Amino acid sequence: MPTINIDGRECDFEPGQTILQIANANGVKIPQYCYHDGLSIVASCRICLAEVWAPNPRNDNKLEPIPKLLPTCQTTAAEGQVVYTDSPKAIANQKAVMEYLLINHPLDCPVCDQAGECELQDYSYEYGRGVSRFEEIKVKQPKKDLGPHVYLYSDRCIMCSRCVRFTREVSGTAELMVEGRGNQEQIDVFPGVALDNELSANVIDLCPVGALLDKDFLFTQRVWFLKTTPSIDGTTAAGDNVWIEHNEGRIYRFRPRDNMDVNKWWISDEIRYSWKFAHREDRIVKPKTMRYDRRVECEYAAAYEDAVDGLRDKRVALIVSPMLTCEEAYLFAKAVRQVDQNASFVVGPVPRQGDDKEFPGGYTIRAEKAPNARGVRRVLEAMGGGVMSYEEFLGRAGEFGGLLITGNYPSEWVTDEMLGACEGKFVVLIDTLPTKLSERADVLIPGATWTEKAGVFENVDNRLQAFEQAIPVVYGARQEGQVALDLAARAEGIERPEAMNAANVRREMANEFDALHIFETDVHYPSVDAKQEPDVEMVEL
Repeated sequence: MPTINIDGRECDFEPGQTILQIANANGVKIPQYCYHDGLSIVASCRICLAEVWAPNPRNDNKLEPIPKLLPTCQTTAAEGQVVYTDSPKAIANQKAVMEYLLINHPLDCPVCDQAGECELQDYSYEYGRGVSRFEEIKVKQPKKDLGPHVYLYSDRCIMCSRCVRFTREVSGTAELMVEGRGNQEQIDVFPGVALDNELSANVIDLCPVGALLDKDFLFTQRVWFLKTTPSIDGTTAAGDNVWIEHNEGRIYRFRPRDNMDVNKWWISDEIRYSWKFAHREDRIVKPKTMRYDRRVECEYAAAYEDAVDGLRDKRVALIVSPMLTCEEAYLFAKAVRQVDQNASFVVGPVPRQGDDKEFPGGYTIRAEKAPNARGVRRVLEAMGGGVMSYEEFLGRAGEFGGLLITGNYPSEWVTDEMLGACEGKFVVLIDTLPTKLSERADVLIPGATWTEKAGVFENVDNRLQAFEQAIPVVYGARQEGQVALDLAARAEGIERPEAMNAANVRREMANEFDALHIFETDVHYPSVDAKQEPDVEMVEL
């Protein structure tokens, strides 16, 4: 492979790569504002300019400096080039660009939501001047409400144009434009056209400064208090990779987690704000059971006892929600077989909304609004006995005397047909939110959202992806996997059930069933860069 030297480091590269792309791939730090891997290259911010020396074929291929600094984001690398981003000329340019960008930038850092993750702050510290020489009056520009999710603080904008390029190249909706000239240049929407496409909030992530802000996150939490957990979209079949950012048991926002095989750099607004139901005030947090024809709150032990006793000696159907993890599907199947050896398995209702929608940038919003229908079916089929679809179950509901049903949907999912199928049967329901069925169930047990547990989802492309628990389970509820283990222990007469551990369950699944060996070999785990850079030089003595 051809090689290039960047700041004294030899780097291999593929023909066609730019200098900045090579530097990013090899961990060589070059400041950059306007460049993004998912967008076209405009080379407008000018902070990535570097001094480049190249072999001159007309002078025996001797290294000669190119007179002007070159934008590394736009300059294609060539064999034998030597690049300096730390030469006096390059450093002088970095300081000049930072001074230029900060001339009209307000000192909003104490109140800006971007503080703590702002590239303008970081680069000012790393590449800027220590003091400002600007004594004139700063240009003030207005705040703008661009759409349902996005605010624009125009006087913080550095005109990198990432947001404009995104709406033109990725979403294909082109709501944003650059209007004005000089220090009056601004980002704006076209008259009468709000920034209201299904991917609109991605411009918030793209903005390197505090110009584009999330209305939902505005002034709610300082970013340095947030803990970050890698997770998977838990409401659609896309399997988009996300970061869950939370503090003290409360989620504050989702951000896209880069994965070139799934969602690239983007997530839909639907997924970004899908965590809201996890903090609904009407979450089910207490088990309930029937006592003297009345539904009363009870302890878990009483709920488990009533559930097992009520299902025993009946023909049982287990309805596993496609919102549950693969491990939970496995544990529930094991548990119900302790009560009825011939229990039937059913994949719960799989919600759909319209058709898949693909955007010009390659991102697709999936019509299927369940994260794990394929994973649930894979596990239940491996355990034998045949697996019914939800529609097939409705036609055969009369065959069963007991139903063990899991929900966990983010909204009302129980239809009149479902209520009719439950009529006259002993119903055990594990769910997170009140539904028409939760008022009818003989035993009601609180469950947990996917943000409150770990596990594996299988997306629409049959990709198995693991995710970690982000926040503790809401007080009073339990993870469905733990509920399944508790029910199985009660059915077997075991006093101390084991604790739920998703990794251990995957190993058990792989060892017990050859068809589930894939959970030992083909699960994709989140790749997390845990590198931490100190502010001061660390010297080993």
